[in-house]
Amino acid sequence: MSVAQRIDTYVPAGSPPGWSRVAGQVRRTVATAEPLTPYSAAELLSVLARLALFADAEGLPARPEVWLSREVIERFIAVGCAHLASGTRATYRSRLLRLREAVLGGDCTTGRPVKLSASTASRPYTPTELTALWAWAGGQPTTQLRQGCQLLLALGRGCGPDTPEITALRAHDVRRPGGGAIVVAVRGRRERLVVCRRGWESVLAEAAARLDGQAAYLFRPGHHARGKNTVTGFLARTHPAPAAPALKMGRLRAGWLVELMETGVPLPVIVAAAGLDSLHALSRVLPFVRGVEAAQAAEHLRGQP
Repeated sequence: MSVAQRIDTYVPAGSPPGWSRVAGQVRRTVATAEPLTPYSAAELLSVLARLALFADAEGLPARPEVWLSREVIERFIAVGCAHLASGTRATYRSRLLRLREAVLGGDCTTGRPVKLSASTASRPYTPTELTALWAWAGGQPTTQLRQGCQLLLALGRGCGPDTPEITALRAHDVRRPGGGAIVVAVRGRRERLVVCRRGWESVLAEAAARLDGQAAYLFRPGHHARGKNTVTGFLARTHPAPAAPALKMGRLRAGWLVELMETGVPLPVIVAAAGLDSLHALSRVLPFVRGVEAAQAAEHLRGQP
């Protein structure tokens, strides 16, 4: 069978119901791109069919410029392939990007893709796990450990800084201008102001108040040495609890990002507050964002009257 015949007769396994809507465009796209890529027609058909069916389920039009946009590719890899091994996802991405080059040309100017690694995206803590962590923090044997654990929870889940940013914070970086919201001035390369989530404001306000008037570090104020192990060294001194998971700052930050997305905070605001370079970095937490009911989704898409 010739390459053209293989393309014209290709049908994905199981004959998915949406295939009839995308089949023609998938075949035409692969026929155009196959001579310009190092991949076989079968390899291209398989991955583009998956992408096209994913896009069809999302309500996107059956056009290669839509399927092969960098944003749709990244969402497909993060959400549509979340169940696959990182090596498989990397292979799919590579093939789709070569398809993009062959069909559309050029490169993406909206940012770099998220690095795929052997580990899965940080999974946010469930409400039950957060409750257990708060109880664990309050049950530590010393005041220093209790306050330090509670502060880490409030910073990670309330403001989302990463570990190096936490260790650099000073007490006066936590502010309450005009007696309103708590604002944290994050230092370093990604310097920015972050408004704390309402439920964690009191913890940060109390931590800053304990050091009022002092030019001290907010976390572990009595320790002047700051290094990459400042947080992990502190956590190594805590007492574990059978009912509580291990405290991981990445999981707290992931939960903060997911909550912002689920509550409808505009994406540019989230990107700025998180200190990100592009929207692509949010793709790692998209699998953990709750879906929206069809009726509610329709209202969102239609807009206000």
